[in-house]
Amino acid sequence: MTKHLLIIDDDCFIRDVAQVTLRKAAGWQVTTAASGAEGIAQAQQGAFDAILLDISMPGMDGFTVFERLKADAVTQAMPVILMTARTLPSDLQQFTTMGFAGVIVKPFNPLTVGGQIADFLGWPV
Repeated sequence: MTKHLLIIDDDCFIRDVAQVTLRKAAGWQVTTAASGAEGIAQAQQGAFDAILLDISMPGMDGFTVFERLKADAVTQAMPVILMTARTLPSDLQQFTTMGFAGVIVKPFNPLTVGGQIADFLGWPV
């Protein structure tokens, strides 16, 4: 069964690269959202296997989006993978403690990001 991912990121380049990469390399269905509010609305409407979430967005940041997703009965079981340029060990530890399924460091490698996601979620590659 094809996996369906939601990418929430305000950067259109990141959304486009991730969408094309994950569709072509992994064969996954990908939906994108350009803001936290749009992403929450999409997540509530669709059955996503995972969500890739940018941490730094104008308006509603990734932490707020994550809290709202986890507080909603419809979306709380969806695993969320954080996308961030923050790479300090203390930051990465904090993200894991918060309950993110994984962390992808930006800029990510389009050739390996699908494998990273699959590893985080225990999916076959």
